[in-house]
Amino acid sequence: MSKFSSDIFKYRSYTPIPFLLLMVIFQQPTIQTLLIGFIMVLLGEFFRLWGVSYAGSETRTTGAVGGTYLVVSGPYAFVRNPLYLGNILLYCGVGVMSNALFPYLLIVAFLFFYLQYRIIINEEEGYLIKAFGESYQKFRSNVPRLIPSIKKYADASLPQPSFNLKAGLRSERRTLQAISVVLLIIIISFIIKNYIG
Repeated sequence: MSKFSSDIFKYRSYTPIPFLLLMVIFQQPTIQTLLIGFIMVLLGEFFRLWGVSYAGSETRTTGAVGGTYLVVSGPYAFVRNPLYLGNILLYCGVGVMSNALFPYLLIVAFLFFYLQYRIIINEEEGYLIKAFGESYQKFRSNVPRLIPSIKKYADASLPQPSFNLKAGLRSERRTLQAISVVLLIIIISFIIKNYIG
C-alpha cells in the first residue's frame, strides 16, 4: 500500500468532519430537505448496520487492510462495499437535510467521498485478491462495487460469519452517536429558525 493510500485508509473516519461542519454552519433546511435527507440517512445506516452485523469489528480497523473472511453473505451478496455505500448515503443525506450551499457542497462532498472510496477499495481489493484468489475474483466479477444488484450472489464453498445484530450495533455505536448529534443540530436549528426565532 502506498503512503498516500495508507493515510487515506487510516484517516477515513475523520475526512467527513470538515464537510459536516460546513453543512451545519451553512444549513438552510426545509421540511422537504429534512424528510428526503433523513430517508437517505436511514438507508445509509441500514446498509452500514447490515454490513457490520456480518463483517463485525474488522471493519473498524485503521491499520493495515485485512480480513479473516471473504464475506459474501448479507448485503455483500448484493454489493461488494455496503459500508462505503452506506457512508456515501449518510453524508449525502446529511447534505440534503442541511440544504447547505446546495447543490455545490453536496456535489463536492459526493465527488470527494466517491474518489476516496475508490482509492480505498482498490487497496482492499489488492489484499483480497492475494488472500482469497479465485474465490474473490469470482465474487468481484458477479457483485457490483457500489450500486447494489437485484441478483443475490452465493458461494457455498466459502465459510461465512453469522449475522450478529448485537455485535453490529456495538460496532456502529460511534457512527450512530455522531450522526444523531449532527441530525439533532440541524433539526433543532430548523425548529428555532422557523417556529421560535
